Amino acid sequence: MAAAMVAALTLSAGVAQAQRRETPYYASIAAQEARMRTGPGQNYPASWLYVRRNLPVRVVAIYKDWRKVEDPGGTQGWVFSSLLSASRTAMVTADVAELRASASTAARVSWRAQRGVVGKVSKCRGSWCYLDVNGRGGFVEQAKLWGVDPGETF
Repeated sequence: MAAAMVAALTLSAGVAQAQRRETPYYASIAAQEARMRTGPGQNYPASWLYVRRNLPVRVVAIYKDWRKVEDPGGTQGWVFSSLLSASRTAMVTADVAELRASASTAARVSWRAQRGVVGKVSKCRGSWCYLDVNGRGGFVEQAKLWGVDPGETF
């Protein structure tokens, strides 16, 4: 009983901390389907239906349990917070992005990804990020991705 109460309090504290996160920040679509609405509530009409899990979005405003997001196409609207994940993903914006063995244009090309490919992003330093697309990963120039800011490090 005490362990369950501690776990609930820990989870509640984590949710509260996520609620106080400063905008703008990147997140991703966590659900198989997520409705974007014209305002922060279910009484507002849906303007878009996302059916692409892990799609990166930029959170630009917060209102209670709702997040105003911008998608890679520039469309903005409101999404219920439980439909989003803090998991960082990015979308390839170049015609072709080369995923390299190390963060250098001289490094061996391990994979190539076309425009629109989405992967989990990590290890961003300087002008390079590590992108994993279904277990196939490599370093990509940040300028070829949407979902990370220029020069962002994490």
